Amino acid sequence: MRISTKTICLLLMLAIACPFVKAENKKNLNIVFIGNSITQGVILQNPTHDAPPVKAALFLTKQPGISSVKYSNQGVSGCTTTDYLPQTETLFPKAKAAADAFADETWATLVFSIMLGTNDSAINGPNGAPASPEKYEENMKIIINKLLALYPACKIVLHRPVWYSPNTYNGAMYLKKGLERLESYYPVLQSLVTDYSKRFPGQVFMGDTEGFDYFKANYQTDLFPEDGNAGTFYLHPNEKGAAALGKFWSEAIVKALE
Repeated sequence: MRISTKTICLLLMLAIACPFVKAENKKNLNIVFIGNSITQGVILQNPTHDAPPVKAALFLTKQPGISSVKYSNQGVSGCTTTDYLPQTETLFPKAKAAADAFADETWATLVFSIMLGTNDSAINGPNGAPASPEKYEENMKIIINKLLALYPACKIVLHRPVWYSPNTYNGAMYLKKGLERLESYYPVLQSLVTDYSKRFPGQVFMGDTEGFDYFKANYQTDLFPEDGNAGTFYLHPNEKGAAALGKFWSEAIVKALE
């Protein structure tokens, strides 16, 4: 059977048009990463190249459904949920400024990627520590509510804080009690996501939950050994660990966008 010239031309036109149609369905992302020293990428030789947010953004750009990714790393060493409370006017205004810098890009989805809790769990040292699960929940609610009020179309992804060794003791004291407190924050995050899914459907999501067990199993290869008051401890991801955490975060963000 012979195909007419008109049919061939029509097929060529469709073939040319298809990539453009697919491109229109791809998402543009603007991400504000909120966290502590782990998010910031401390100890890494080149955090602007190797910090978890950088790696997360890189992984996201390789996803077939994503067109472009812009991000701001708002990780601050030593910070807690208390430091990020809007009313303290300490760190929240900086995160807001980072989000406002994307305000004109209405074609992009604004995402807040949040991993807080490590310093809240300490026995003493950081501001507001130790934070009980109830206090942690209260602080997280205040932060989330403010973000939703300021950016009604945003998506918020809450990552489980990752494991640290039970002898962690640097400028702040964490130890076994701190680690147990950190673990108690996970069901709090799950409960928050469930609650917000009813009141703000499609906006607040459970993020990475794999990193905790991953670092617990791979701390010798993925976390820096650090000298502390209770011996060598493991808390901060090295280059390998930062890449792994970034991948976990990116996978959780992709899931939230589906």
